[in-house]
Amino acid sequence: MEENISIREIRLEDTQAIQDIRIAISEEDARVDFQKLIEQHVSEGNGKTSLVAEVNGKVAGYMISTTLYAGFGIGKSAWIMSLGVHPDYMGQGLGLKLANRICDIYKEKGVGSIYSSVMWDSIDVLSFFKKLGFTRSEFINLKKDL
Repeated sequence: MEENISIREIRLEDTQAIQDIRIAISEEDARVDFQKLIEQHVSEGNGKTSLVAEVNGKVAGYMISTTLYAGFGIGKSAWIMSLGVHPDYMGQGLGLKLANRICDIYKEKGVGSIYSSVMWDSIDVLSFFKKLGFTRSEFINLKKDL
């Protein structure tokens, strides 16, 4: 049976499905408040750059991103903040479809660069971004524990 895959803007009612995807990927993500994050993106009009992938009408993946207009020497750019594909749907190209749509949207908006941050030991996520053409940026992530 051929599956019907569609990519669309994120909506507030997608929150539980996204939370379920995060938990299916990692139990540690159960503490993340996706309700607040998605509410913020929808209310600020960022739903156009935060997307979900549906398979046969069911949310199976998502990508949350935002636009940055200035900071530490970069002009207008974008940032992929979070992404995930439910393990049941991995390997079907949903992440690539989401990323390609995000790239097209930002290109149309005149954004020159898209950034993301990945843990060094997340080999699968690093491979995904490398497949998309991402390379190391000129930035170093800094952290201070509180």
